[in-house]
Amino acid sequence: MTTSVSKTRTLVECALMIAVGTVLAQIKIFEMPYGGSVTLLSMLPFILVSYRHGLAWGLLTGFANSLLQMLMGFYPPPAGTPVAFVGVVLLDYVLAFTVLGAACVFAKPFKNRMVGIVVGVAAVCCLRFVCSWVSGAWLWGSYQDSYEWAVGMNVWLYSLIYNGSYMLPELVLTSIGAAALYKAAPKLFKA
Repeated sequence: MTTSVSKTRTLVECALMIAVGTVLAQIKIFEMPYGGSVTLLSMLPFILVSYRHGLAWGLLTGFANSLLQMLMGFYPPPAGTPVAFVGVVLLDYVLAFTVLGAACVFAKPFKNRMVGIVVGVAAVCCLRFVCSWVSGAWLWGSYQDSYEWAVGMNVWLYSLIYNGSYMLPELVLTSIGAAALYKAAPKLFKA
């Protein structure tokens, strides 16, 4: 296969994974009132690109997905300052979705492929969580008084609980989904 055909095939596959991830993101198992949801494995297609085609393609696909996510449902920050706007764009979208493409890096040290895949999934989900946690405390903390349980709570703890309530189930579901997919079709995780 020539290099041109190979790159074209990879590009088409990445575009298909963006489409699949976008559809899966619309299937929400649970949705938080001020952003964030547990979806039907919507992060898995981007993680799969990372395993199949490496870090560069994974990050590029995650970045393209972040732009699409912004177009489909951008939540403007409560403080309408330019810094808050840039913070939301970077933390809630660009960084949060781009890091999904780095799963292959975290899986590499493991000889057991299944363990590596699950560790890679968990690591990038944790990175995405950190983006949401920082954003929640720094940019969305004013919403904490909307919840009776969070009134007077430290904003970092509030953000940890709020974002953890959807990111932890998302991490577990995505890890189980990746492990099940690997067990059923291990060739999907090979370039």
